[in-house]
Amino acid sequence: MTHQAPPSPAADGPDPGRQIAQLHEALRLVERIAGEPRAHYQALDEAARISGAYALALPVVQRRFETLANETALWAAAGVEALLASGPVPPSRAAANRLALQLETALDDLAALLD
Repeated sequence: MTHQAPPSPAADGPDPGRQIAQLHEALRLVERIAGEPRAHYQALDEAARISGAYALALPVVQRRFETLANETALWAAAGVEALLASGPVPPSRAAANRLALQLETALDDLAALLD
């Protein structure tokens, strides 16, 4: 008789609250680069609200949310990387501002999708 490891627990699936929280953290970083840090007191509340709304959403809405959240994370990461790749030259505040505005819009779109 051979010993077999117990099956791994199934992946929990997407965590929309964590995705939103990570996008908010990226936004805070970009705002600091832009020289315009703003308070985000409600980021955790929004992440919790998004998680609850996601759980109640239709599967097609969940898939759309996941797609938009993943796309947003990819371009946000690329934007932050581009800002930080400027080397000894300070990153462009105008570019950081533009990225921050795009991130805010994307976060609003993601929240509206689940409303």
